Amino acid sequence: MIGYRGVRSPTLTNRSVSPSTTDPASVVGDAVLAISTPRRRTLADVRNQVAIGLAVRIISKAESLDGVRVGVALTMPTNYDEDFLRAVTSEISRRLTLNSNEHLFAVATTVQSISSVPNTLIILGSSEDYVLRAKLLAGSKFIGRIITSASEEKQWVATISDIGASLYDEAALWDVVRKSAREPVDPLLPPPGSRSIDQILTEARSKLERITPMQAFDELRESKVNAPTFLVDIRPAAQRETQGGIYGSLIIERNVLEWRFDPRADSRLTIADRFDLRIIVFCQEGYTSSLAAYSLQQLGLLNATDMIGGYEAWKEARLPIDIDQAHPRSLVSLAGSVV
Repeated sequence: MIGYRGVRSPTLTNRSVSPSTTDPASVVGDAVLAISTPRRRTLADVRNQVAIGLAVRIISKAESLDGVRVGVALTMPTNYDEDFLRAVTSEISRRLTLNSNEHLFAVATTVQSISSVPNTLIILGSSEDYVLRAKLLAGSKFIGRIITSASEEKQWVATISDIGASLYDEAALWDVVRKSAREPVDPLLPPPGSRSIDQILTEARSKLERITPMQAFDELRESKVNAPTFLVDIRPAAQRETQGGIYGSLIIERNVLEWRFDPRADSRLTIADRFDLRIIVFCQEGYTSSLAAYSLQQLGLLNATDMIGGYEAWKEARLPIDIDQAHPRSLVSLAGSVV
């Protein structure tokens, strides 16, 4: 016998009552009718059911990589809005989290030739690290196409133009999730033949006769040295603007240094017409400058070296500095042409 909560058995008396209000059969019949009559499905119900079905289908097509479930789906045209896509990704996350599966998925709406509405891309994962790696890789894959983006808890949501317009897009997203889900390489197990930056720096400095700021200052004023001597500032503009500089130094940023001083290069400085130049390179603290000076030596500029401690050490030695780097009084512009 099935009980119906909230339905009270009527009390039978000898007085006449209306069957519609006290007849047990009538009461139970109404309850059965109320329960058995299905609620009319709304559009929201349909969308939710479609989202669940789509999530199940996406999960079924996923692959495993280093113990992580990864998948990509270019799912539907843009007339399905972001809320629907969120419902799909939420169901994916719920099902995989329920089963304790590590996962990383990329799901996006696809392009419509008749629509100018941007597409939505959602990358979701079981960890923030997976999502962060995938976000950075996706930014590189779709450079110039991402319109807006926002990081949320364990997911990244972006609007992106024309995704799905070519076969490249799906392949690119698969590449993103696969690479982002890989087990991190143990930094203590580098590939054969590789060297740490400390090893590279030590090797470079072993080839140099590094000098102190005071020694550099004395060399610049020495009149008996046969080779022309130049102090070269390779720091980026932001550091010069905030920290100041050294009046009389040549400002040549690191990315063009070799091209400015190689006597064989078409873009060399006018003064770089010989290999015996004495070039004293400095950076902010004396690390990048060592690598730069060694690179110049490899070009054949064997007198190149760098300044121990860089610009910081120069200031501590109370040697002349130029604080107004908004209008630097250097001899060479950033482009490397003599002024």
